[in-house]
Amino acid sequence: MELQNDLILRAARGERTERTPVWLMRQAGRILPEYRAVRASLSGFKELVETPERACEVTIQPVDLLGVDAAIIFSDILVIPEAMGLPYRMVEKKGPWFDETIRSKEALSKIHVADPYADLKYVLDAISLTKKELNGRVPLIGFAGAPWTILCYMVEGQGSKTFSIARRMLFENPSLAHELLQMITSGTIDYLKAQIEAGADMLQVFDSWAGVLSADLYHKFALPYMKQICDAIPEVPVTVFAKGAHFILEDFAKLNCRTIGLDWTMDPVQSRALIGTNKTLQGNLDPAILYASEKEIQEATTKMLADFGEHPHIANLGHGVYPDTDPDKVKCFIQAVKAHKRL
Repeated sequence: MELQNDLILRAARGERTERTPVWLMRQAGRILPEYRAVRASLSGFKELVETPERACEVTIQPVDLLGVDAAIIFSDILVIPEAMGLPYRMVEKKGPWFDETIRSKEALSKIHVADPYADLKYVLDAISLTKKELNGRVPLIGFAGAPWTILCYMVEGQGSKTFSIARRMLFENPSLAHELLQMITSGTIDYLKAQIEAGADMLQVFDSWAGVLSADLYHKFALPYMKQICDAIPEVPVTVFAKGAHFILEDFAKLNCRTIGLDWTMDPVQSRALIGTNKTLQGNLDPAILYASEKEIQEATTKMLADFGEHPHIANLGHGVYPDTDPDKVKCFIQAVKAHKRL
């Protein structure tokens, strides 16, 4: 099916576009009353993720309501640990919780490499259904968590500011960490390839907890697995996003990815100098700016676009949109991007 709006795909491939494409991380979610209505009709977050028809509905909402240039499938990075045999619960106001964790060889022996067709069929069905319902309006983005970020949750068992238990494993039992990371990586590659087969037009790999590692540890325990994923997926453009890891940008420039996402603390001019001109950059407005006045949002957006310059760029926030953000402020950001004239 021919896409009516392929701006984001052309930008990701490094082609010049008539304007900068825009989407938001966490755009399908809590900022929209329409999303909250769907969520309220179900038992909770996991039922929404695991019900293809409802996941499809909330994936498409931002396309209709916000006017973004891409949809991103409504799912969660933690579907991979669950598919490996380590189920999680989403605890209201606390986040994810794992009753079991992987901290020993014995625990590792009880899980397996995820099979996307057996263990994650509901995500693939949601992608196929969404692709059909979008009817070529905009591209559909698939995603997965980076192996290091997934390990963090599987070892820690819950969210954390430091993930000190996960980081402890890197020093006390590095071989166990590498074994777990390889299992996550192998399953993630299969999962992302299955997403492409189901209809995903591009992919993003989220390394949300990259910033808790030193540069040395990231090079040992994270980068090699990101490289495996990028090398294994030539079919569609891949975006890598490592939050808080300024030190890795030059290394990401060498990966077989098309786009590198920047968080809001990364300066676009400095980042471009480090990365070079062969990659598309994505980002990176501070999500908190969306609490400001519409005039301030427009000014900040214009400055951001100017900072990224004329090289290929996909406009986004520097992380996910915050749940108490006014949807009208989000629309203001999107409209400011669309109104910006490229030289």
